[in-house]
Amino acid sequence: MAEIKFEITEQIAVLSESPKGWTKELNLISWNGREPKYDIRDWAPNHEKMGKGVTLSEAELEKLKDALK
Repeated sequence: MAEIKFEITEQIAVLSESPKGWTKELNLISWNGREPKYDIRDWAPNHEKMGKGVTLSEAELEKLKDALK
């Protein structure tokens, strides 16, 4: 399986925290050297592991924001 490289370019918000210390976060992340996108997913402490999540472009994030109003 190919290694996935990522860089958290901006930590925007911690949305929740589990009793085990994992946090659900909204971040701007560059995946495999590409332009950063908004990302919501669970992270282990110190970001050494991650859970499944969803990645959104800025336009998709704006549509989500409008839908939640």
